[in-house]
Amino acid sequence: MKTLHTHVLGFPRIGARRELKTALEAFWRGEIGEAGLEAAGAALRARHWALQAEAGLELVTVGDFALYDQVAGHIQLFGCEPARFGFDTAATPLTRYFAMARGEHADCCAHPHGAQAGSHALDMTKWFDTNYHYLVPEFGPDTAFTLAAERLLAEVAEAQALGHRVKASLIGPLTFLWLGTARANGFDRLSLLEKLLPVYTALLIRLKAQGVEWVQVDEPILGLDLPQEWRNAFEIAYWLLAQSGARIMLATYFSPLEENLGLACRLPVAGLHVDGVRAAHELTSVCDWLALPKVLSVGIVDGRNIWRTDLDAAIAVLAPLLDKRGELWLAPSCSLLHVPLSLADESALDPEVRSWLAFATEKLAELATLKAALRGDDAPQLSEARAAIAGRARSTRVHSDAVAARVHALPAGADRRAAPFAARQAVQRARLRLPAYPTTTIGSFPQTAAIRAARAAFRRGALPLAQYHSAMRAEIAHAVARQEAIGLDVLVHGEAERNDMVEYFGEQLDGFVFTQYGWVQSYGSRCVKPPVLYGDVARARAMTVQWSVHAQSLSARPVKGMLTGPVTILQWSFVRDDQPRALTALQIALAMRDEVADLQAAGIGIIQIDEPALREGLPLRRARWDDYLAWATRAFRITAGAARDDTQIHTHMCYAEFNDILPQIAALDADVITIETSRSDMALLDGFGQYRYPNEIGPGVYDIHSPAVPDTDAIERLLRKAAQVIPAANLWVNPDCGLKTRGWAETEAALVNMVAAARRMRA
Repeated sequence: MKTLHTHVLGFPRIGARRELKTALEAFWRGEIGEAGLEAAGAALRARHWALQAEAGLELVTVGDFALYDQVAGHIQLFGCEPARFGFDTAATPLTRYFAMARGEHADCCAHPHGAQAGSHALDMTKWFDTNYHYLVPEFGPDTAFTLAAERLLAEVAEAQALGHRVKASLIGPLTFLWLGTARANGFDRLSLLEKLLPVYTALLIRLKAQGVEWVQVDEPILGLDLPQEWRNAFEIAYWLLAQSGARIMLATYFSPLEENLGLACRLPVAGLHVDGVRAAHELTSVCDWLALPKVLSVGIVDGRNIWRTDLDAAIAVLAPLLDKRGELWLAPSCSLLHVPLSLADESALDPEVRSWLAFATEKLAELATLKAALRGDDAPQLSEARAAIAGRARSTRVHSDAVAARVHALPAGADRRAAPFAARQAVQRARLRLPAYPTTTIGSFPQTAAIRAARAAFRRGALPLAQYHSAMRAEIAHAVARQEAIGLDVLVHGEAERNDMVEYFGEQLDGFVFTQYGWVQSYGSRCVKPPVLYGDVARARAMTVQWSVHAQSLSARPVKGMLTGPVTILQWSFVRDDQPRALTALQIALAMRDEVADLQAAGIGIIQIDEPALREGLPLRRARWDDYLAWATRAFRITAGAARDDTQIHTHMCYAEFNDILPQIAALDADVITIETSRSDMALLDGFGQYRYPNEIGPGVYDIHSPAVPDTDAIERLLRKAAQVIPAANLWVNPDCGLKTRGWAETEAALVNMVAAARRMRA
């Protein structure tokens, strides 16, 4: 008798209409209390468990929900909140949670027992190679672990009270330690494993006692190039965890196991989940190595992208595995956190393209169809899926002969500026005449209620195009005037007309379509609605020139043209899977190159091409880095290659570890790079100094994700640290990132202090 089960590793938590975002921001504004926020979370969990149960999943997943971030939740779960916050015992868990996430002056933390003075938020970085940001745990010799499982156990009880059988989800102990940062130089995070394992074991015992049938323990670091001592630690750790008696499903995803395949298969766990999308070539080996009666869970549905699964191809992969083992669990490749919730309300989406897509809810239905087909049961959805896959393959909208011809005709030197940096720097300085420590911002200014209202009215047809343009020009004039009053040296137009740094461009490029409700969480309450990149990319007309020219006409100071780079547009879209990503990136680069040329022709002397996702796209295995970095950096250089020597090209990167790819960052050959460094207290800048980064650089001097306003002394201290590792003549002064999510009052106050600090440095 063949046995099949379906499950998910995690589910989107923001809600179909971003209900979590709404509740969080209402809580931070003081409009609802803790009880109201908790009720909103409970309602979302109940709704999402019901969707899982309705799709035929025998077990719902509990523990994947978080009010801000799952890793931050584990910091509290294991009682290792950093001592530097100095939390009073009277502080509520939510007060402490949001203090770690947003810093001591976050609105939610105006509490007499909150964080002590000087407690900046936890560092934030990308979750492996996704666009989700997690809060980085801090570990040191004094780190202690204690179990604080009340929230998780309460969520288990919620699900059980609703009649669901439960699979709990945890981040594994080794991945949790790996994801953290060491507070002291040279401290070995792995040395904490001995302290951490008893707390994990105690949690597993409590989950089992509460009737949890399976515990999914995520160890995605098994897909990395691990040091030998970390690999050795797995067998010891899981032997100890096995003593709890809990049924553990070890979950890996995002990358092949490679040299860790045998290790993962022999660990003393009851089941193993593997990524059948990114590591399809390993499925046969895993099937052979994983001893019965261990359960094999195959991530056969792509949890990272929104294209329909080719169900016939999936069945061809799964059927031999099922024949060999007699039992299979079917799942998405990873948590569905990375895709939107449902296609149900996407009535405005192009019907042809819509038929090619599957969001989280539709992926649950795909699992049910696969299960029925493999059992030999009636699966009427199979014929619909076949028609959609065939329709996409033969659609004439996907490929463009003109784009293919342009790519083919690209000259060899298209990715090179005419002169080396030193020569460009001289002519740029002569043209721009900026002071030492020039001040600027990253691009966006606050998206006020008035801006959002005008955009919404324009989209629904209530505001004519001419009036919308007039409203946006007025907002640009307002932003320019305030920047001049603050005293910034290089201005921006503020991006009032832009809904999102990727969506805005995708709306104007061929090859993209857009959803109404296709939101995914980036971090906390920050949600993005990635474009769907389905076909060849080309630019029909200029996209930003009119706004930049208008802003420049309002000031004698230079105004930057603001573009998003080709790799970031690629990474932050749901990208087509029917051709190599390198080719898609090249198509985008050529389209954005045209925009650089038009901005330059219109007299814009500084053009910023943002690439915050360059590091994010790096493959998890080092053996694949060189190929990726070669085409990714070439795509950037092709975009910038249209610039004359006296046009200054900037780029921006944030919330990632750059030190391991500094030669490739230098190979971008941007005249100025701005990076996020304030949360690490300029530590991220050290690598640029040691590498002797040759071009100009603007290390972020304050964290824009916190509403805290830095004082002038704090900014000056960071600038002095920066000047110890980077030549002062090459230093710029700027915030960490764009200011879109901040309010004008805090933005203006912070920038006034930033300009004052720069003037002190000049003196």
